Amino acid sequence: MRHFGHIAPAAKDGLFFQQPCEFDRDSPAPLLSAALGATLYSPATRPRLADDIVKLAGRGVVSMVLCLEDSIDDSEVAGAEENLVRQFADLDARATTLPLLFIRVREPAQITDLVGRLGPSVRLLSGFVLPKFTYERGLPFLDALTKAEASAGRRLFAMPVLESPELLHLETRTDTLRGIADLVTAHRDRVLALRLGVTDFCSAYGLRRSPDMTAYDVGIVAHVIADVVNVLGRADGTGFTVTGPVWEYFPRQERMFKPQLRSSPFQQNRAESLRTALIAHDLDGLLREIDLDRANGLLGKTCIHPSHVAPVHALSVVSHEEYSDARDILRPESDGGGVLRSAYTNKMNEVKPHRAWAERTLLRAEVFGVAREEIGFVDLLAACLAE
Repeated sequence: MRHFGHIAPAAKDGLFFQQPCEFDRDSPAPLLSAALGATLYSPATRPRLADDIVKLAGRGVVSMVLCLEDSIDDSEVAGAEENLVRQFADLDARATTLPLLFIRVREPAQITDLVGRLGPSVRLLSGFVLPKFTYERGLPFLDALTKAEASAGRRLFAMPVLESPELLHLETRTDTLRGIADLVTAHRDRVLALRLGVTDFCSAYGLRRSPDMTAYDVGIVAHVIADVVNVLGRADGTGFTVTGPVWEYFPRQERMFKPQLRSSPFQQNRAESLRTALIAHDLDGLLREIDLDRANGLLGKTCIHPSHVAPVHALSVVSHEEYSDARDILRPESDGGGVLRSAYTNKMNEVKPHRAWAERTLLRAEVFGVAREEIGFVDLLAACLAE
């Protein structure tokens, strides 16, 4: 699979200076963690789940979580497990490209049980999402995953969800973060990414942000995100990919504030109707939050609606300017440090401080591609939505 694989080749040639690379569930973990993109959640109870997955893959979805936890009622769990086994068998019989598939479980025992029940179709599974992850709760999950890997005879990743009250509450946050860091470091080869459960953070205080606000406008949430990245998202080789929080909205709500999308980029591209559609579906707030995710050290995003996928992916493409700066910073002749003037003559590139940014940017460029010099996110988003 590859990002933007659903766009016609001729259209892609006009958009990309460097095309996104191909990858699959057996690709190296660092590449896969960067390639997750918009990870779409779906309840495991859906009766036509296999058809849904195939259809969504054809629309650009490259990673999905099939949920046995919060998205379904407690009484539905047994039936949802049976449905997953049937749907995986259905998918296994089809010769088609599928997204990276993960199962969100409730209990550690579900991991080994499901791997056994999936049989040969376990080859389609990339791993498990582990809820309310702390050191104490996470250890049994990772032990179960180790046993499931041995049973399946293949690599299975963990994606812990950081959403527990102990992480949110100030008096326990430091110790909780330290415990999580110790545990995921001990299982580094198995942990693909860390996911943020911002809805649970808000729930602990009876909060819910409106579509006019991002997660970063909710002070208590913004502080937790900053602390998670501080401890678990470092660029010194000890950090992990931390993904952005879910955007909850897709229908139009009554607006309190002005739209957050400037009109000029859309006017320049003669795409005013696209801007109107994004605002109508409350996606201007999502675009703002994606931008803030990256500014705060997050990559990828949890999504609950297919309409959220294209904005996440369009804004993940590396601009030609970013790529040019990153390449200049990482040239062998720049190893000694110093300061370079950007080829775009609009900024300073300081080699040593900007090196980690440049390395991350080139990894993102590998999986999402590099836009042509004259191409912006409006062009990319319009191309995604046109398919």
